[in-house]
Amino acid sequence: MSVREQDDPLLFNRVQEQNLLRQYDLLTNCIEIGLARGIEFFDQYTLWSLNAAAVANIAQFGGRYREEPIYVGNHIPPHFKEVPDLMDRCISLVHENWAGTNQSMVLPAYFLWRMNWIHPFVEGNGRTARAACYYLICMSYGDLLPGSKTVPERIREDRQPYYAALAAADKAWANGHYDLSELDAYLTSLVKAQLQEA
Repeated sequence: MSVREQDDPLLFNRVQEQNLLRQYDLLTNCIEIGLARGIEFFDQYTLWSLNAAAVANIAQFGGRYREEPIYVGNHIPPHFKEVPDLMDRCISLVHENWAGTNQSMVLPAYFLWRMNWIHPFVEGNGRTARAACYYLICMSYGDLLPGSKTVPERIREDRQPYYAALAAADKAWANGHYDLSELDAYLTSLVKAQLQEA
């Protein structure tokens, strides 16, 4: 069962908003577990659950990696057969480099960019990537960040700087470089704004 936006835009938007609330509830639970048990509890099952919550009733294949080609504007994500390995590598990089990154945006920025670049799901990639990024931010901070407006909400409010930072990372990658400085600075500013609000 799924609601299509073109059939009923109001219902679609309402379902999508309710999904985001459910995803945030699940996310806070995942963060609580991660804080208690360690970064190793950030895994593909966490991502699958967050994606399923984000796209419930609007996409048929929520919570599963895609098994077909997908296109995102000018970006052509990797072949679907590469997705499981690329996501394993992405998660492993976070695990292997976690020590010594407290209150740093390096790994959250990496994961946010890389997951958007891989685009592992049919639907809800951005929502899931932003939720996972926030998970990593809270883990590096050592607690659920205070403040009523979260980093993912701030991104949704004004997406142009977000898209620009992702595009800068994509451009560097296409030119054979790894540069997340713009995304790192952008996330740092959002975290500061959330903490100042608290």
